Parts: sequence; structure tokens; C-alpha cells
Amino acid sequence: MPASATQTLRVAVLADSDTRWKWGSLTANRIAPPNSDISLDGYLLRGRATPTARQLKEVGVTADSLREVTAVEFLRAMQQESYDILVLSLVGGGVQAMLHGLARAWHGRAERPVVVTGYVGVVYEKLADGLLLRHGADLVLANSRQDADRFREVYDGVGADSSAVTEVALPFLGGDTYTGEHDPYTVVFAVQPSVPDNRRDRDYLLNRAIQHARFHPNREVLLKLRSKPGEHTTHIEELPYQKLVQGKDLPANFSLVYGHMGEVLDRTDLLVTISSTAALESLHRRIPTVVLTDLGIREGLGNHHFVGSGCLASWEQLDAGYKPVPDAEWVARQGVLADGSYETAFDAARERIAKLLAGGDMPALKPYYTPETAPGYLPGILARHHLGPDGTPLPGAPAADKEPGPVRQIVRRAARGAYRHGVQRVAPVIRRMGEL
Repeated sequence: MPASATQTLRVAVLADSDTRWKWGSLTANRIAPPNSDISLDGYLLRGRATPTARQLKEVGVTADSLREVTAVEFLRAMQQESYDILVLSLVGGGVQAMLHGLARAWHGRAERPVVVTGYVGVVYEKLADGLLLRHGADLVLANSRQDADRFREVYDGVGADSSAVTEVALPFLGGDTYTGEHDPYTVVFAVQPSVPDNRRDRDYLLNRAIQHARFHPNREVLLKLRSKPGEHTTHIEELPYQKLVQGKDLPANFSLVYGHMGEVLDRTDLLVTISSTAALESLHRRIPTVVLTDLGIREGLGNHHFVGSGCLASWEQLDAGYKPVPDAEWVARQGVLADGSYETAFDAARERIAKLLAGGDMPALKPYYTPETAPGYLPGILARHHLGPDGTPLPGAPAADKEPGPVRQIVRRAARGAYRHGVQRVAPVIRRMGEL
């Protein structure tokens, strides 16, 4: 489906959380061939992390249309609609299920969209598992030179085609370069939903941030939150800081904030986190950035990824006035293009997509995992999305031939609310009881 500079480029993004919607929609705009007039349709995969209206507004990305779908409803839409580019911004298992479902839905079709997938941030765990679940897309985006090298090594190592790996950068980097201290000097502690994963450690970090505010009364200390209680992000937050802070004696210069990360960074003089992608956003803008070592440097925390960055430090050191100096070579390998080359970071992806769009018939999607290569793994992944081993919808899968009526919509909302309540409220209690 060739798309000329005067034609509208139709793009669809399927996402399963607020963070992945942000990555997918921004990526779609970054990788579109130059001079394209983009029409963007968003599809939100129904599940525990389906973003709320507030979360979508906070992301700050708009679409020409946006609707919530099941996997089977999405596949039906892909049979009926005609797109130039499809961005799968999902967890690895979701990408794999959609690749097989789409291969089945598009069987026998000479024309289909260019299928793109990737990661929303730093890849520091489950590298082989996540990568092989994404294999089969036309482009597998790597957010840095380091990731591109690692991705190709994994694919080549198992005999899978690695030509889809394409180096880009994180699509949400940007903003004004840091030029000097604000009045008041502002420290932002960007917390994460799932790291650390226990009350003791989360309480410790919260208390240290509060203590830092007391030690430095002329500084403003902001606790940057990801979501409100009851909302979910890419990761489950069982112990929200909003609850941990209740009952604590907070100094006047300590406060909790929500909002777009870029807007918070506009007034930041020091960004502190455990291992959040926010650290890369901050480094891109040359804002002093610290990745905490208080709880150790461990794979489970993700801060091991920042070894060699020059950003590792503790609250103890920050209390004493320590200021980090990032390692320029490390920063460059992470796709943090503070040298001004960011705008060209997506050129390779744009060129590949333009060639595919101009090349006529597209080949069938061929994921590495098949019923032959992974007969004990693949069927379970597909079944979670109501798909059979060959990618066809299973009997009893949610209907997709009509929009849900008012009653069905109410039932869906109630069921989704009950599910989220169970995940965030009931399940943690059960787990804690099991530890007694």
C-alpha cells in the first residue's frame, strides 16, 4: 500500500497500558516517513492495566479515534480496516498472540500494514523471553545502540532472522536542556509502581525523601507519582505511596505530584529514582540524575542497568550535597542523545518503513515461535487471548461483530472494576496471609 507525501498515512496503535499507549502513539509519529499526513487510530487492549481517562489525559497524546477492545475484537477490526502501519505496544505475550492472530486474519492477503513493535523503556530483565515473543514483526525497535546489539545477538543465537531489529531512541525524549538551578532548588523523587516490591523498602525510601526535605528546608522535594489508587500502569502497584504517606508528619517543602513527566522535569534540579525510564528522560535534558543504591545494586531492582553511568548514589550522599556527573560514553550507548542528534535517531526506521510501503505485496508474518518450535509454550500464550494454536479465535471468545449495548458496557465496567480491586486489594492480602 504505497503512501505518497500527499496521501494520508493510516496508522493503528494497539496498547495495553498508559505507558505503552504513550510509547506506541509517540513512536507512530516518530517513525512515519517524512511529510506524511498521519491519521492515528488507537486501540486499548482490555485488561487489568487498561488506562483510565485521567491517565490518557496525563500522557498528553491524542488520536483521531480511540476505543477499548478485546484481542479478538481487534483482530476483527484489522480484517475490516486498511492501515499502512500497525504498532503493537504490548507485553511480549500480547505481541506474540497478535502476530499469530494477524497472520491468520491476513492469510491470503497481498496487502497488509507494516507491523512494528518494541519496548517502552530500559530492557533489564527477561531479554531472551521478551525478544523471542516479539519476533515476527517487520520492525523490532531497539531504543539504543546497546539494545540493538543485544537484540541481534539473541536472534542470531537461536537461528532467527535478526534483520527486523532497527535502532531508534526512546520516542518521548525532548524538552528544554537544563541551564541552571531554579528558585527554589527542586528535587524530584520519581517512584515506580513495582520497585521495590515490599512495604519496608518503600517506607524506607519515602522516609529518606522526607528526611532530605527536612535537612534542606530551602529545597522543594516532590514525590512524583505514576497513578492514583485503583488505577493500574504497566506494572501493578500494591503499596501506593499515597497510602504510605498517610499519617506521616510532612515538612512544608515536601509534596506529592502527578502530571506529565516532561512538565515536572521542566522545574527539576535533581531527579532521583530507583531505575525508572524517567532517569533517561532527565539525562537527555542534562538534568543532574541519581539512581539510588540505598537498597543495593540488584537485578531485581533494575538499577544494575545503570552500572557505569556515573549516576549511582544514595540518599545519604545526597543529604551531604553530592552532585552526580554522568559518563558521556555510557549515556550515548543508551540512546540518550543529549548531543543534539535525537531528531535523526529515527531515520533508519523511517527509511525501512518507506521501502516496505513502496514495495508492493508484503510477505506473511512469520514469528519464531510456532506449534513446531514451541509446542509446550505457544498454545498457552495464545489461549490467554482466546486464540487457538493456529491463531483462530477459540469457541466462546468475545463477539466482535457489533458494538456492546448499554447493559453490556455497564457489566464490562463493573467486571473490570472488580478485577482491578481483586488484583490490587485482595490478592496482596492473600499473599501476606500465606507468608504468616
